[in-house]
Amino acid sequence: MTDALWLADHAEGLDFPLSREDLIRRAQELGADTAVLQALRALPVERFTSVEQLLAAVGEPR
Repeated sequence: MTDALWLADHAEGLDFPLSREDLIRRAQELGADTAVLQALRALPVERFTSVEQLLAAVGEPR
């Protein structure tokens, strides 16, 4: 599963705003694979305020 698909499947359950580090920690808890974790680590260090903003950051606009 690509990082964008993984995020699309799991983003609805996230509490926003969310930092990149919070996102990585939550992805680890949910069992994300190495490719997804690497993609999340490559995101800009910022706070994400919505699912749409997060998905756009990984190239998957909703």
